[in-house]
Amino acid sequence: MSLEEVQDVRTPDATTATTDAAAPAATAEPAASTEPAEPAGPSKPGTWAALRPLLLRMHFYAGILIAPLLFLAAATGLLYAGSWQAEKIIYSDELTVTEVRDSTLPLSAQVTAARATVPEGKVVGVWPAPDAEATTRVIMEVPGLEEGQTRTVFVDPYTGHVNGTLTTAGDALPLRAWLSEFHSSLQLGEFGRNYSELAASWLWVVALGGLALWIGRRRSRKALLVLPDRAATGRRKTLSWHGAVGIWAAIGLVALSATGLTWSKYAGEHIGKLQDGLGGATPSVSAALAPGSDAGSGSGSGDHAGHVMTPGMEMPATPPTADIGVDKAVAAARAAGVTHELRITLPAKGNGYVIKEQDKQLPVHLDSVSVDPADGRIIDELRFADYPLLAKLTRFGIDLHMGKTLGLVNQIALAALAVAVMFLVFWGYRMWWLRRPTKDRTLSAGRAQPRGAWRKVPLTLLLPLAALTAVVGWFVPLLGISLVAFLVVDVLLGVVAARRAGAAAA
Repeated sequence: MSLEEVQDVRTPDATTATTDAAAPAATAEPAASTEPAEPAGPSKPGTWAALRPLLLRMHFYAGILIAPLLFLAAATGLLYAGSWQAEKIIYSDELTVTEVRDSTLPLSAQVTAARATVPEGKVVGVWPAPDAEATTRVIMEVPGLEEGQTRTVFVDPYTGHVNGTLTTAGDALPLRAWLSEFHSSLQLGEFGRNYSELAASWLWVVALGGLALWIGRRRSRKALLVLPDRAATGRRKTLSWHGAVGIWAAIGLVALSATGLTWSKYAGEHIGKLQDGLGGATPSVSAALAPGSDAGSGSGSGDHAGHVMTPGMEMPATPPTADIGVDKAVAAARAAGVTHELRITLPAKGNGYVIKEQDKQLPVHLDSVSVDPADGRIIDELRFADYPLLAKLTRFGIDLHMGKTLGLVNQIALAALAVAVMFLVFWGYRMWWLRRPTKDRTLSAGRAQPRGAWRKVPLTLLLPLAALTAVVGWFVPLLGISLVAFLVVDVLLGVVAARRAGAAAA
């Protein structure tokens, strides 16, 4: 949620309003309203009554200032969620075969066909067709591509015909690769990533703060907690929709925030260290051969070599010579139980084949093995069931965030969350507009909770809260930096407003 029941707070007099940075027309009288008054929350004294004003002010300013970034992240995320299905249509010629036949060619023959099409390329991986109507992908490194990009050749597994070639990034075809970068950095490179990390850093704060405020309201019917009030009008109607949609979306928004931060630049580094310290690092299968081993030409067909590259990795040295071939390596992996949607990394000097499952539909199949290219012996194997719990949760979280785990259902859910955020932001700004001090001042705006809310919080709660905020601000740096910046600006505006009020009184 971006703006919430904070919109219902009425500033009691003009003197208080003059100290509020959110009220450019602060001396104007409050707008007359024909709507019935709403309950403002629990009236009994206690922790919540003391904490609520502070939460209201924080939620208000976070919504006003961060909401544009949240809207932008949601809009680009909506495009990305739709790209999975869009690429099936746009690249159908490359992805699907023209005719399903009784038998397929050996993978080595398909690799040979791909190399003939892109002779300047170095084969680094093979992704066999995952179903009867799909093509095989042969992954190549080609001079002139940007870091992280490869040239993928799509081969008909029945005939060896090359259906086309595309520049790809991981498993993403050009459209999805571009939209993924647009969502994460607005195509502005490393600098642009700050926008998405800032949005993810605040999303969980705004969502949980709004959730607490909405649940803490008094209401005539319990159903109004999760359903909009159809009898309401004006600002109350907007608030009702904002709160009801927000409570349904809150869990998903917190999950998106958490998983988005895992691969962010600053917070992601801290999360990675914490995960490693808790023994939750994601394991990987070892492909190292015994010293002195002479194995693998690397192409799977005896004529080329390579290794799947990821950002930050260096190309391995020239591979050794003996190689049983990709077909026998795959047969060994299948005999070891690695059978679903395979992705094959070809051997390089000192390393064997690495063959992994990538079927992320439930139940997932993510086992992997490494195979000695000299004799087909299994060097090492890793079962997803043996992953640490934190590594499993990280894998599930990231794949859900990217729309992989549940396929179309996952992608529809992501699109629904994106649309929800966009509406929540719109409703929040609308409530802010409807709360402007006087409706005949077109440039005026709604007021926030008055300053000094922190003074109402008991010291026994304020000190732990401040310490927790400091820790979170350090762990999620862009959240901490922006929060300090907000406070500095708010204090300066408060000083200016106080001087104006003093001058007016004099």
